[in-house]
Amino acid sequence: MFEVVNTGIIPSKGPISGTVRKGPLVLTAQIPKDPVTGAVVEGDITVQTRRTLENLKMAMEGAGGSLADVMMVQVFLVYSADSAGMNAVYREFFTEPYPCRATVVVKELLSPGLRVEIIATAHIEG
Repeated sequence: MFEVVNTGIIPSKGPISGTVRKGPLVLTAQIPKDPVTGAVVEGDITVQTRRTLENLKMAMEGAGGSLADVMMVQVFLVYSADSAGMNAVYREFFTEPYPCRATVVVKELLSPGLRVEIIATAHIEG
């Protein structure tokens, strides 16, 4: 059985655990939502990516680690033209060696106005 990690981010209203852990393996799925209110932040891809990665950082810290522990990232974008802006912000949060990453353009994401969703897998001891 896995455990749900307390990240300090308001839980989703849906049947979702935002960050889970089993042993050193930590999995998280983050969107650009305000961690206090749960509302999706409005703005362009840089605003939404920054909030999503800030939430990812909170998730890793809640699990006792940091972004340096992230090994795999999956990025879902609604617009392929957003990749440059997403990458610019991504470089603010991750440095070499970068995690393994897949970036996928999708038709839409679940919440209206949502332009990015990021899933990450990390290995955090302790």
